[in-house]
Parts: sequence; C-alpha cells; structure tokens
Amino acid sequence: MQTAANLMPIPGHIDPVPVPRSFVPRSDGRIDLLGLSLADLRMALETSQLEEKQAKLRAKQLWHWIYNRGATEFSAMTDISKTMHPWLEQRFVISRPNVVEAQVSTDGTRKWLLRSDDAQDYEMVFIPDADRGTLCVSSQVGCTLNCTFCHTGTMRLVRNLTPAEIVGQVMLARDSLGEWPSQPEGRMLTNIVMMGMGEPLYNFENVRDALKLVMDGAGLALSRRRITLSTSGVVPMMARAGAEIGVNLAVSLHAVTKEVRDEIVPLNRKYGIEELLQACADYPGTNNARRITFEYVMLKDKNDSDDDARELVRLLRKYELPAKVNLIPFNPWPGAVYECSTPERIKSFSSIVFGAGISAPVRTPRGRDIDAACGQLKTASEKKSRAQLDREAAVESDAFA
Repeated sequence: MQTAANLMPIPGHIDPVPVPRSFVPRSDGRIDLLGLSLADLRMALETSQLEEKQAKLRAKQLWHWIYNRGATEFSAMTDISKTMHPWLEQRFVISRPNVVEAQVSTDGTRKWLLRSDDAQDYEMVFIPDADRGTLCVSSQVGCTLNCTFCHTGTMRLVRNLTPAEIVGQVMLARDSLGEWPSQPEGRMLTNIVMMGMGEPLYNFENVRDALKLVMDGAGLALSRRRITLSTSGVVPMMARAGAEIGVNLAVSLHAVTKEVRDEIVPLNRKYGIEELLQACADYPGTNNARRITFEYVMLKDKNDSDDDARELVRLLRKYELPAKVNLIPFNPWPGAVYECSTPERIKSFSSIVFGAGISAPVRTPRGRDIDAACGQLKTASEKKSRAQLDREAAVESDAFA
C-alpha cells in the first residue's frame, strides 16, 4: 500500500492558487484597479463575488483596457457587456493622480504637481528631446536622504508612494501626450527614470511592482532597457533590484572622497564609496552595452578639481566598471550653500574623464524656469500655502462652471 508521501504527482498544468489579499477601498467604498497586477485584478473580482471563471476572463479584459488602452471608464470597454458596466462602476474605479498644477518650460519640459487622496503632494517631470522623451517619476512624498545640494532633499519624508501612485504618473503622462493605445513605435514617452522625489530603494516593493506593470509586454510595454532606477547608494538593496527588477542603474555619486561625499550625500556615512562601487560591480547584466550611469553634480571648489576627475577615473578603473558619467551643472535654489562650477572647470573635468576613455557628457539643464531641473523638485505646495492652492483651485472651478 502506498503512503501519501510516495504517491505519484498528478500530471498536467496546475493553476497557482491566488493568495487572498485585502483591498483597501477608497472613501467612496470603491476599489481602485489602477496599480493592480493581473492576478490582483482577478482576486479583486472574486472578492466582489464574481464567479471564478468569469473573474479570470474579466481580469484579462480589464488589464488590456487599463494598461494597453488607457481607459478610465468602464463604459468604454466594448468587449464587456453593457449590462456589466453598472456592476463594475458600483464596485471599482480606475483612477489618475489629481493634478494641482501643470507647468510647461520654455524648453518644452513639463512638470506636474500631483495630489494624493490623503492630500499629499508630489511631482513628475517630462523632458522631450529630438530622439527620446524621458519621464522622471517620483517614488516618495518628500525624501529622507538630506543631500545638501538638492532642494528636494530639504523636504521631510512623508510617506512612500503606492504602486498605483507610481504607475499613475506614467498613465497620466500618456494621457497628456495622447499615446493610447500603447504601442512600441512612434511615441514621445520612450524612457522612464526613477529619479523624481525620493529614494526608490527605500520603497523597493512598491517601485518593483509598479515597474513590472510598466514593463509588461501586454500592457504599457516599455522595455527594461529604457528604464533607469537612480539610487544614492542603498547598497543592501542594489543586488535585489538587479535580480527582481533588472532595469538600468544610475548612481548619485557626486564626490570621490569620503570627506566630501559624507557632507553632500550623508548616506555615504553608512555605505561608503568603496562599498557602493563594489555593489555596482556586482550589479547583474552590466556590460559595455549596458553601462552604469554615475550622476555627478558640479559644485564650485567642492568636487570639481582636476584631481577629483583623476580620482574618479582611478575608482572606475579599479572596479572595472562599464560606466558613463553624467556631469550636471548645479541648479541653484534659494538658500543653497553651493555655487555651480564655472563652464571652464566643467570642461576641464569632462576632458580628463573623456581622455581616460570614459564617456562624460555635460547634461544640459532643462526646465530651470519651472524648477524642474535636477535637484530642484520640491513641491509648489511648499512655496504656496495650502489655503492659497485651495483658493486657486476654487477660482479655476468657478471659471469653468
């Protein structure tokens, strides 16, 4: 007689059993479907008492309409029967971030001030170029890193953004650019950088889940090679990011000595330069065709000497890093204690790095006139009182009434 331990397994495909999860409804009692994976969409439908086979079919249809077609209304979903639309509308919603303010720079850069349902503000920026369009996506409300050159770093950290709030930024940009249905060719939004407000690796799970939605070939379908995650050097999470997300890596280096980096990137006191560069060397998938980008803000008489440039070359060679160095002219903001390096100093620094065979372009500042340039993101609600913003919103509402 056979025991349970040595019975042959049943052949054939077995559907994974979804693990029940709680869906937190909005204030109106409906569940937001934005930010949910296909499995979660199915589970949300089953939780709302839809029969299992029906839930599986409807989840696939909803996925396509949400992430491929950009639909926000169930009435637009033509392959779902009209009789089911009211059932869906009663229980679910497909949201977008609330836009408080949208600005356009003289160079075409766009910045949106967004507000969450719990009245927290965050920002996203779209930067158009001749051959690409890059969306800078925020991962947190505020930031905890306190980098001294960065205006965003002077904000306190309020909370992490959810997957819906992260992917919602991409959806909103697609809405604004008229890029539905999703398609691989001919679109303006070609690249994403997790380089807005916050440190992505301090919100790892939510960033990972959002980027999986962005990369899914049946949905937003943006190649992982067109997505870059920027970190200030949260070393313990870098290997996990490489394994579970696998996008391009950018590292906010900004200095080549412990003394200077401790000052301008305080995280360096916890994870030093050598430890950080070793984590970069270990990052999976790195090669000459897929280099790590090192961000380096140019600060006058602080990190911009020829000796600094030569030390940067030495470090990159020591760790055999396929690297590109983005030299970023410092974007001044009120109260900043630094000045931007002179054009001549930046050119000399770049020439030394280029001379060593390492790409070191000088990034052209974009969106400075609307505070959308690197290091300048700090929500307009910090500059205007909440009452003032509410008054402006009321005036706009009355104007269109």
